[in-house]
Amino acid sequence: MTSPVIHRVTTLDLTVRSIVWPFAEERRAEIAAHFAEKQRERPKIWNGRVLLGCDAAFNGGHLTATYFETDFASFLAWRDWGFPDKAVFNGFGMGALRASDGAFIMGEMAPHTANAGRIYFPSGTPDLDDVRDGALDIPGSVVRELGEETGLTAADYRIEPGWHCVVTGPTIAMLQVINLDMPGDMARARIEANLARETEPELSAIHLVRGTSDLRPSMPRFVTAFVEQQFAAR
Repeated sequence: MTSPVIHRVTTLDLTVRSIVWPFAEERRAEIAAHFAEKQRERPKIWNGRVLLGCDAAFNGGHLTATYFETDFASFLAWRDWGFPDKAVFNGFGMGALRASDGAFIMGEMAPHTANAGRIYFPSGTPDLDDVRDGALDIPGSVVRELGEETGLTAADYRIEPGWHCVVTGPTIAMLQVINLDMPGDMARARIEANLARETEPELSAIHLVRGTSDLRPSMPRFVTAFVEQQFAAR
């Protein structure tokens, strides 16, 4: 596996264009069969529209890339089959929640989700709701996912400027540090109370990471690489 590379970025320039994805067109029947099997395993997943990227470039503190629309079934097949189209990447925003006592806060995905059991910061695959004037609005996506998954509002946190873009093979995680005005235990209790009010929450548990010993195999490498760098800098 390729070692993670972390780029510090000040601006994101992510254009959304109409592009035909050969992988999705040429393997449509296989993709449909694969998704049908996944739906039998987890009936709650659905084949919505998502955005994937290509032509990513880091230059002088800027990330530029082009995004295009496809269906979730094609994205899932591309991911599960080992990313056969190497020209495409999965690029998404994450709100790296950090409590006032320095603990990072992550959620464990619920059993009915496509990433069941995985533990990471609030995030989501970009979709059409994240497009503004022909560009992908990753800052807006981060705030939206944060609110949907945790119930936290703008009054609860301060957003640090800039991005930590963690590149791991075909994945670019764009992390923005979100500083909470409360300690870790209080934040976890607050989020858990919000989850308890939901009929079918996306998250099944909340985890606090106070040091590298709290990292788990169920955390994606782009998350653990970011956390390791953060603790090393303290």
